[in-house]
Amino acid sequence: MPDRRRADARRNYARILAVAEEEVAAKGADASLEQIARTAGVGSATVRRHFPSRRALLEAVSRKWIEALCVRAQELTGRSDSREALLEWLGDVVAYGVSVRGLAAALAYDDVADPVHENSCSAAMQEAGDPLLRRAVQDGAVTTGVTVADLITLIVGIVLATEHHPDPAARADRLFRLAMAGLSPQT
Repeated sequence: MPDRRRADARRNYARILAVAEEEVAAKGADASLEQIARTAGVGSATVRRHFPSRRALLEAVSRKWIEALCVRAQELTGRSDSREALLEWLGDVVAYGVSVRGLAAALAYDDVADPVHENSCSAAMQEAGDPLLRRAVQDGAVTTGVTVADLITLIVGIVLATEHHPDPAARADRLFRLAMAGLSPQT
């Protein structure tokens, strides 16, 4: 579908998004929208016109990472060990969540549904992860009733809980592995 916005609107969008990527990388999900507007050389109303909510901005900033994770899920679909394929993809989600500031916030499911703005990041991850999870459940490798939303929520919690740890990647990976293994010793 062609972009029907005026050329200056497209330039503003690109400039705002580039500045937002830098600000979110530096400050995380709490990056100042006003600072983004100032640095991009536009008014805050222009930022809000392109990104009506903080979530919309975070989703736009996270889009390339979400697309990479969706591609990764497709690559892993069809592997012979369905549990290992699912866990590898979820491990990638953890690693991206730790290394890409703002991604966990973009993936978080809000208690309050926004009927105007669906969480496109979560929707894309749901669609990408469903085949992996469905196959693992069919193979008896994952408990029936687990959803991709459950798993993403768990990962978001782990990433957010470890973001200030001296080694967030190692701590998040440990907690993720513990959650996936459970507390019972392996028999």
